[in-house]
Amino acid sequence: MKSFGLRGIGLAATVALGLIGAAGAHEIKSASNAAVQASFDIVETTITTDHGHAVFRSRLRGDAGVAKPAATGNFAGSEVYAYVWPTSLDSAEVGFDKGQGIVALAVTFHPDFDDGAKGAKNRDVWHPHWVVLAEDKACGGGLKVRDIPAGAKPRLPETWPGVPLLIDSPAYKTALAGSTVEVHVPLDKLGALKGASFDGVTAGLRVNANLHAPLLCVANVFKVASGNLSLPGKVVPAK
Repeated sequence: MKSFGLRGIGLAATVALGLIGAAGAHEIKSASNAAVQASFDIVETTITTDHGHAVFRSRLRGDAGVAKPAATGNFAGSEVYAYVWPTSLDSAEVGFDKGQGIVALAVTFHPDFDDGAKGAKNRDVWHPHWVVLAEDKACGGGLKVRDIPAGAKPRLPETWPGVPLLIDSPAYKTALAGSTVEVHVPLDKLGALKGASFDGVTAGLRVNANLHAPLLCVANVFKVASGNLSLPGKVVPAK
């Protein structure tokens, strides 16, 4: 299990931004690791812009999406599996208040609950979310999806699913085929993504058994594409 503090991530991201600006970095390539389940063993991660979309893509050693958490029949204590792209974006760029934490696009599967926008059902399919991650030592992976305190009135995107978390449920085109998982994000919704930095992560999350904050923890990090969450990738136009 790996744990990453938010301050360390922010420092690493700042360093990475300076380095990639000079070196023109692009995709992140990772050596395969037999200790990681094949469907979560990232070997290449990219974000490219193409015909008005940003394409978030990760290639794996095994088939994408074949491993899924077992259904428990309960929301409390249930698990979430995720393919994640942490980015250098500010949370204001995806519809939240500014400076709330690490902004990541995640493709998730959780068989015990639905969190689609406006009550949409999505527990039986892999689907995308924007999430804002924050440090929390109570979580096994050192991070949580940021909670919304009772009574708070934060800025929220139109497709916020109504849960007390900084999470969004946009209807982006998402595909898992063979060894690849990818999401197509319209650039007119996210112009600031051009030139941003990123990383790739596979992880397991868990809903708090007591349904208290932190409500949704990063419980187990399966693999980080860069090895240290330094966000060394850079969003570039597709070739």
